[in-house]
Amino acid sequence: MVERMVQASPTRASVLLADIGGTHARFALGDPSAARPLLDHSIVVFPVDRFPSLADAARHYLRERPATARVRGVVAAVAGPVREGEARMTNHPWVVSERRIGEALEVGDVALVNDFVAQAMAVRQLGDADVAPVGGPFPVPAPGRDATAVVLGAGTGLGVGVLVRREGRWTALATEAGHVGFAPGTAEEVAVLERLSRDYGRVSNERLASGAGLVNLHRALADIDGEASRSPQPALRPEDVTAGAAAGDARCVRALALFCAVFGAIAGDLVLAYGAWDGAWLGGGLAPLLLPALQRSAFRERFEDKGRHAAAMRAVPTFAVLHPQPGLLGAAVIAADRAAADAR
Repeated sequence: MVERMVQASPTRASVLLADIGGTHARFALGDPSAARPLLDHSIVVFPVDRFPSLADAARHYLRERPATARVRGVVAAVAGPVREGEARMTNHPWVVSERRIGEALEVGDVALVNDFVAQAMAVRQLGDADVAPVGGPFPVPAPGRDATAVVLGAGTGLGVGVLVRREGRWTALATEAGHVGFAPGTAEEVAVLERLSRDYGRVSNERLASGAGLVNLHRALADIDGEASRSPQPALRPEDVTAGAAAGDARCVRALALFCAVFGAIAGDLVLAYGAWDGAWLGGGLAPLLLPALQRSAFRERFEDKGRHAAAMRAVPTFAVLHPQPGLLGAAVIAADRAAADAR
């Protein structure tokens, strides 16, 4: 879905771009008038817990940039629902508002969007080198007059956005579909759901298809096997599970295989829910890291296993997003769209 951005204006004022997740705060500058509006050389990543607020992190970033005085706007993508210019992040205590960001940075034009709105808009500029087919090969589709695609990403949580093109105009829908209730598809998944229900009550998709989900799956499998430890143990981390799988640890291998299968089932359900027949893009922090596992797993089998819609699902492409900063790329695309609209 690669396209060239419309030239917005002859000026080349920079826009501050931010992509704020539960673990990392990413910043960059964007040039809304450029065909490739994300300025790659300006990207910096901070741990979110290093700063008390987004505004503090942004001020720190701008103090180190020579182009501070040229910043004329802000587009910030945050991991949480945005309501009336404010967002309370789902997996981090920051509360973010357009008003406070504008006041802190002395910028009048501030746009706050859900992080998977940005991830969805980034799909428009992804080329062959930025994606890898999962279960393909699939050609990267060219944008037609009408198109609908879903973007989902497993990382600190499970984010979901929808990219829509109607009558030549693009928009992205913010969702909280990562918090839809988990629907098991096998006896083993029913047993996992029973274990996780003891801990969480209601079990959402995010409890399985995320970094923490890998740990949940490992713990549930241990309990199913009757080997759950009753003595204190070092806290297991997602990277411990993936490293254990790479080393051949049987339970880690099972947990990773189950993660991939569940992720595929969830992705297929989202295609059905949103009519996203033009594709599912797998973003977030885990998909690029787990690409070999995804490609050899039951991901695609479970993606297609949708009963009477199985034949239609076989035609829907699935891609892992390899671009290192799709959230910032999407924020840059949004900045360019806003500039183009202002210039009309």
